[in-house]
Amino acid sequence: MTDMRTVFAEEASLLLDEDPLAAVVLAEISADLFAEAAARHPGRVLDVGIREQLMVSAGGGLALAGLHPIMHSYAPFLVERAFEQVKLDLAHQGLPAVLVSIGASYDAARAGRTHQAPEDVALLDTMPGFAVHVPGHPAEVPAVLRGAVAALAAGGSSYIRLSAQANGQALAVSPSLQAVRSGGRAVVVAVGPMLDPVLDAVADLDVTVAYATTVRPFDRAGLRSLAGASGAVVLAEPYLAGTSAFAAAEAMGGIPHRLLALGVPRGELRRYGTPADHARLHGLDPAGIRRSVTGFLGIVLWRHHAEVVSVG
Repeated sequence: MTDMRTVFAEEASLLLDEDPLAAVVLAEISADLFAEAAARHPGRVLDVGIREQLMVSAGGGLALAGLHPIMHSYAPFLVERAFEQVKLDLAHQGLPAVLVSIGASYDAARAGRTHQAPEDVALLDTMPGFAVHVPGHPAEVPAVLRGAVAALAAGGSSYIRLSAQANGQALAVSPSLQAVRSGGRAVVVAVGPMLDPVLDAVADLDVTVAYATTVRPFDRAGLRSLAGASGAVVLAEPYLAGTSAFAAAEAMGGIPHRLLALGVPRGELRRYGTPADHARLHGLDPAGIRRSVTGFLGIVLWRHHAEVVSVG
């Protein structure tokens, strides 16, 4: 299966061919994937080297000139290192742009904390006007990217968070929550690549599972409808735990409800290992998610002859 980064580069290259206003600004990362596009469009594929702050500032300049900039790098370099430029050169001036990251929270676990950014979506939440998209499969990336680029014409900026982690199957891209299974005890919102671990975790539980590829704006009406009479909501996000808790609480305002926010904890995991190791240690693998959900719902589990039984 082709990874999200490769699909993004292919689709962005097609956009460069189709749209004379499209431009891509890089900071060394993925430059090889844009080599052919850069040869065709040398004035609209810019690689500024390892200077992420300059990358964002250059993208702001392109937006001022009327172009549609797409800026791309690892999440900690694009969002955290260049945050002042995102704040001043884009948001403060009301300049529309598309930021596309790779690396997610801990895809590059072996590279250490410098290449991890579970805080990225929470940080961008402080900026006005940014839509946030988290595709869960490479086949979802083209629609997400094209939608974000189309929004530039109306002045809307977007952050697209790509990951090496992916679900086994693609679903239709929608700004709304999509119910993929129904149940009565709770609704579990699985964001992007969290869908497969969530489905594995709650396979025998009486819960609704809703899939989200767009988390900003958050589908408040959809959550309110899916939560139903249970009033129990579980968020399973692949970044900082609690990032969307305020949006879920606002959605359920006026209705008695309970909320469990799963994600990457705030305590730093000072280990390397693999992404799977990090997911397990953060409780974001199927077993960890299951423990959290059953505990939240008060479901009693016991083992008998290696069989797990749910009661309640």
